[in-house]
Amino acid sequence: MLDSLLGRAKLKDRIEELEDEKRHLERRLDAESDRRVEAVTARQEAEERVNRLEDRIADLEGRLDEDGAEADLAPRGTESLRGERLDAVLDRLRSVETDPEGALTAAVDDDVPSAVADLLGDRTPLVARAAPCLVCVDDARLVSVALDPPLAPDPFVEWGDGFRLDDDWFHPSDGLTVALVRSDRFAVGVYDGGALTDVETVETDVQATHSKGGFSQSRFERRRDEQIATHLDDCRAILDRRNPDRLVLLGERTVLDDVDRETVAVAPVDASGEPEDALTDAAHSFFTTRLTLL
Repeated sequence: MLDSLLGRAKLKDRIEELEDEKRHLERRLDAESDRRVEAVTARQEAEERVNRLEDRIADLEGRLDEDGAEADLAPRGTESLRGERLDAVLDRLRSVETDPEGALTAAVDDDVPSAVADLLGDRTPLVARAAPCLVCVDDARLVSVALDPPLAPDPFVEWGDGFRLDDDWFHPSDGLTVALVRSDRFAVGVYDGGALTDVETVETDVQATHSKGGFSQSRFERRRDEQIATHLDDCRAILDRRNPDRLVLLGERTVLDDVDRETVAVAPVDASGEPEDALTDAAHSFFTTRLTLL
């Protein structure tokens, strides 16, 4: 009652109202502070993401420039070599003489050796495009070529006073067996004195198309597969009987794996006509060397 008389009750009520308002303002302040921290954090994260994106864009632009430069990079020339022209080019390369350790020969498969990259510099991508290949470069870069020998050696890097160019990488040696395998034709021969000899052939009547009448498409395909399987059995039997020490297998990509023989080289080739003629054409195509002027 005394508080009421003195007006203290109103003051207490006012104090409580102010306390409530203070607590409300403090909560708002805390919320604003939290939002400010979150905003700063969000801003920092956004700035970091922008920086990462700018770095990524710069990296991609750099790679784009490099790819564009590589795309614009072209060899000084290319040529398919065989016969006398191949021999002339190989002789010319063999005639190059340098100081000791002045001529680099490298058989490149997948990765370009650092020694080749150091010599060729910005021309190195041409080697990667030509691989697998045999690279010949002298330390003055007066000679800078890549060759793709038909019977390529295992990868190596070798310095010398001249280029290493083994004839057996480019030409068939005596005793080398070459077989042409197609789904309906087979021919095999042995090189002797640069010519294919002792040629043996097989022709099998394999149905090529399905007539509109008669049995179903599935039966036709099954019958054709059986004919091809019988043909390949005959091919394998001949190779088993001959048992070649070194075999080059050429022919249709779809049947080469089915022959399953140890070989020194396997390559798909387009060769048609009579089996013996097709074998000669296939071997002629295989023993062709691509020259790239780096």
